[in-house]
Amino acid sequence: MQPVDFTTLMAACAELRDEWLPARCEQVIQRDAMTLAIALRTLKQRGWLTISWHPQAARLHIDTPPPRVPDTFTFSQQIKHQLGGYALVSITPVAPWERALDLAFAQRPGDPVEWHLYVEIMGKYSNVILVNARNQIVTAAHQVSEQQSSVRPIATGAQYTPPPAIPGPFPRLDEPQSRWQERVALLPTTLKQALFKAYSGLSSSLVRDLAAQADLSLEQPVEALTPLEWERLFAQWQGWLQRLEGGNFSPHVLDAGYSVLTTAGTAQANVQTLLRDYYHDELNRQEFNRLKNQLTQRLKNLLKKLRQKEATFAQRLAQADQADDYRQQADLLMAYNYQWQPGMRSMALADFETGETVTIALNPEKNAIQNAQTIYKKHQKLKRSRQAITPLLQAVRAEIAYLDQVDAAVQRLEQYEAAPDLSALQEIRDELIQQAYLEDPTYRPGSPTSKDTLNVRKFQTPGNLEVWVGRNNRQNDLLISKAATDYDLWFHTQEIPGSHVLLRLDAGQVPTDEDLQFTADVAAYYSRAQQADQVPVVFTQPRHVYKPKGALPGMVTYTHETVLWGQPTKLNAQLLENSAASEPTLVAT
Repeated sequence: MQPVDFTTLMAACAELRDEWLPARCEQVIQRDAMTLAIALRTLKQRGWLTISWHPQAARLHIDTPPPRVPDTFTFSQQIKHQLGGYALVSITPVAPWERALDLAFAQRPGDPVEWHLYVEIMGKYSNVILVNARNQIVTAAHQVSEQQSSVRPIATGAQYTPPPAIPGPFPRLDEPQSRWQERVALLPTTLKQALFKAYSGLSSSLVRDLAAQADLSLEQPVEALTPLEWERLFAQWQGWLQRLEGGNFSPHVLDAGYSVLTTAGTAQANVQTLLRDYYHDELNRQEFNRLKNQLTQRLKNLLKKLRQKEATFAQRLAQADQADDYRQQADLLMAYNYQWQPGMRSMALADFETGETVTIALNPEKNAIQNAQTIYKKHQKLKRSRQAITPLLQAVRAEIAYLDQVDAAVQRLEQYEAAPDLSALQEIRDELIQQAYLEDPTYRPGSPTSKDTLNVRKFQTPGNLEVWVGRNNRQNDLLISKAATDYDLWFHTQEIPGSHVLLRLDAGQVPTDEDLQFTADVAAYYSRAQQADQVPVVFTQPRHVYKPKGALPGMVTYTHETVLWGQPTKLNAQLLENSAASEPTLVAT
């Protein structure tokens, strides 16, 4: 993840100063453990300023409104108590080339500054600190004790001191090319290392942009640069410094990261939009990968234990199936007990019905009647165990079928493409917590967005009919219980874990064979049998799909079904990629 460097921070501040100063602080909400949102209102607009001290994504920019969930963080309550109603009157760097900002607040524009909110964008040492007019720290996102840092402790009531000064030299716009070139070419190394050794205040993304615009390689030795290449690089260097001085930037998204200097990549409306979208996607991707690994590992362990339990129950049930054999042996012993002789360890007797010889093991310390009674007891025990094990085995197999369905949903979410992918994983996590397969002390049931939205995948059939595909069990249940109409058709792979699929139809509308086949192909693709050439897929009307009482999420029974053979490998890869951008659909609750 690309960190916010000094250039990007100055670009964001330039826009904030132009469009959002002065602004009234109306509300303060903490989005999460490392992100603060401040509602700002100017004479023309209202927006939310995001301030984050995330170790990989510390940043400052205008963002979308935070979700409406209870804010239980003490830090945001303290900020709100002190800054509520105050005006943000200035945003300035704490020191030259320092990624630390002073957000100054006063009663109204023109009044003396009463509060300073220092935002320090410094990787894992990032922090947000509220300081009063007497330079006393009132609250901080991270308290730093003297044991943690003897150089710069941060504690409530202490005096605020800026971060340690960065040693120079720093870039200067008035520096001539000869002096600049002499400094950069001082040591025989690569261009990237030479720039870093020559000047402070640079970042990897900055030198990448400068080299790319000058059409140079960062791994190129500085002693191999031609005079023309030095001139191109110095021109880009000067252009960068002029942009910093004039506040003129060009935000673009690149294949790997972003830039506020180049004209390559995809242009963005402004730096605020660039930072909002980039870090939203990157943090979502990071959370998606973490959550998928967690769920995959948990489901793997659960299924392994359940399959071991299934094998044990099946083995004991197979033993119980021998109960009749023991009863037969006991009957034979009782009938032929007169043939028993003391010390016998076995008896070979003819079966009553087949006449075949049956060899019966005996305890030599017991007579025939006593041995028969022992075998009768074993028969009764196995008979009782069958009655007890059968429902246990059925329950374990039902549990395996359910977790297989959940695991299939997790594995179908191969990588993060858009926000609905992360939402689908979060819904799966919430479902497993509700079913007591996961423990999460931070889980809050009944989030406002989970009850009335359906983030399904959507496709178009050859006949321009809509196909909806559930991403997880919650969405599968909503497809049947809320979204489906009497005119739709429901599809699912036969006896194979997979997504529920709806072919949306209007009254009197009849799908063509091509529409049905396409929908069957989609249902086969979003199943455990995705790699198969042909997969059996059933379809029926939603009114013939039932959820048994007490059934686990996503588990249904159906009748009046018709079978088609889905061919998942026929689907176009581009078509599947485009489905990730489907908009959430509201459903009645």
